Amino acid sequence: MDTLMWEAKAAEGRGAELLRWVLDEGVHAITDPQLRTEVFIAGERVVVIVNGDNPPRRFPDPPEELIERPPHAWPFTRVKLAP
Repeated sequence: MDTLMWEAKAAEGRGAELLRWVLDEGVHAITDPQLRTEVFIAGERVVVIVNGDNPPRRFPDPPEELIERPPHAWPFTRVKLAP
């Protein structure tokens, strides 16, 4: 595994708060400076992608009141394309 993708759907009207939590709390839980972390939003959804040699197996859980349902997370392995 070299990529972790995490996705959460905010509770109604809480998208900005969920994004703020991800930026202030969630991303800071990833302490390895060799990892690259990207955050994306789409409406009420927040997606975090962590790439590197040893990404975390989990992303922290946000406060329950900020989410509509439990977050989903998927580990991925990069596939090298032939030239």
